[in-house]
Amino acid sequence: MRAIVMLYGVVSYLLFFGVFLYLIAFVGGIFVPKTLSSEAGMHAPLALLINLGLIILWGVQHTVMARDWFKEAIAHIVPHHTERSTYVLASTLILVLLMYAWQPIDGIIWQVENPLGIKILWSIFGIGWVLVLLSTFLTDHFDLFGLRQTWLHFVKKTYTSVNFTESLFYQWIRHPMMLGLLLAFWAIPVMTAGHLVFSLGMTVYILMGIHFEEQGLAASIGTDYTEYQKRTARIIPKIY
Repeated sequence: MRAIVMLYGVVSYLLFFGVFLYLIAFVGGIFVPKTLSSEAGMHAPLALLINLGLIILWGVQHTVMARDWFKEAIAHIVPHHTERSTYVLASTLILVLLMYAWQPIDGIIWQVENPLGIKILWSIFGIGWVLVLLSTFLTDHFDLFGLRQTWLHFVKKTYTSVNFTESLFYQWIRHPMMLGLLLAFWAIPVMTAGHLVFSLGMTVYILMGIHFEEQGLAASIGTDYTEYQKRTARIIPKIY
C-alpha cells in the first residue's frame, strides 16, 4: 500500500510538470497546435462566456481545495500523506481542461514590431517562468507538490511542516511565484483579445488568491508572519 501511495505521488508530480511545460507553450503561442492566440472558432460573446467559466472553475478549485475546512472534510477519504498530491492532480486536470476547452478570440490589442522590444518581452516572459519554478525550490519544491509527503509515508517517517524562511526573493516580496506568473502572462509581443481575457482573469484570481493565502499563513504561522508582512511587499518591492 505504501508503494502505491508513493507511485500516486510520483505520477501526480510528473503529470503536473508535463502540463506545466505545455502551459508555457500554450501561453507563449509556441510549439503547440492550440494556444491562447490561435484562430477563433466561434463567436466572441460565446467564447468569452466559456473562457470566463473556465477561469472561474480554476479559481474555485484552487481556492476551495486549499482551505483547511475542505481538507478536514475529506480527511477520511484523502489522508494527509496524499492530500497535497491529490490537490496537485486535481489542479493539473483542471488546467488540462482549461487549455483544451479554451476558445481563442480574434482581435489584436497590441503588436510589438520593434526587434529590440520583441526580444525584451520574450526575455521577460522567460524570466517570469524561471521565477515561478525557482520560487518553488526556495520554499520546498517537493513538499509543495506532494512528493515529500508520499515519500515520508513510504519510508515510515512522520511528516513535519516545512519551516518558513526568507530566502532570496522572499526577503523583499512574499509571493515571487505570483510575480513570475504575472510577468509570463503579460509580457507577450502580440496580445490578442483572447490572451487579454486570460491574463486579466488570472490576474484577478492571483490578487484574490494572495489575499486568502495570507490570511491562512497569518493564522497558521502567527506573529512571525505578520511581522514579515510589515517589512515586505506582496509582489512588487516597495510598491505592492
